[in-house]
Amino acid sequence: MAQLEGRVAVVTGASRGIGRGIALELAKRGAKIVVNYNSSADAANAVVAAIQEMGGEALAVQANVAVLDDATALIKAATDAFGQVDIVVNNAGTTRDQLIMMMKEEDWDTVMDTNLKSAWNVCKAAVRGMVRKRYGRIINITSVSGIAGQAGQTNYSASKAGMIGLTKSLAREVANRNITVNAVAPGFVPTDLTADLPADLKDQLLNAIPLQRWGNVEEVAYAVAFFASDEASYITGQVLAVDGGLVMG
Repeated sequence: MAQLEGRVAVVTGASRGIGRGIALELAKRGAKIVVNYNSSADAANAVVAAIQEMGGEALAVQANVAVLDDATALIKAATDAFGQVDIVVNNAGTTRDQLIMMMKEEDWDTVMDTNLKSAWNVCKAAVRGMVRKRYGRIINITSVSGIAGQAGQTNYSASKAGMIGLTKSLAREVANRNITVNAVAPGFVPTDLTADLPADLKDQLLNAIPLQRWGNVEEVAYAVAFFASDEASYITGQVLAVDGGLVMG
């Protein structure tokens, strides 16, 4: 098990779902955790309490990371509380699924801002401190929809594909400062975000998964923990699909 003692991790959108699982897994491995949330204060505080119960250190920080000033304030709060930021996990995300002919412009803008612009904002805010320390681990949570596309998700798929481009470009920018930037692309993992998918689409997805089962939050968190660790120090600019074989190639 890759250990993270002495590291400080900021996880965006960490109050529930995959973000919550990532925060808990990094805490189990010894990292101090900043649990970012936008509106779910009670859920975020529950994550902090769970980390503290296992003997870890954590802090909940409200910030709408789709806004640059909020993202900058988040990184400052983490640094003020724990002295540094070593690991950033850009997990904040949302969906507004609809066929393009019926998709509203605001649905496009909301998804692009929440999923892609937020990742850019947090990276911009965090990279300066990482460059000074000559150390950093950035992990972006993209999606298999950003690799293969998905009908009814032109906004979501575009935002997640954009995160892959962001990952690869930033990896090239900061590699000479011992900062790695990688992405994890979950497949179908049942969470609040996927609960509203139509039953026929869920059946279609399950039939397309070679391992013939859904993934779980912990399996995504394990991949993130690996990228956050020193064991992954020679890996950067990569996208790891945690999807049961749904997307290969």
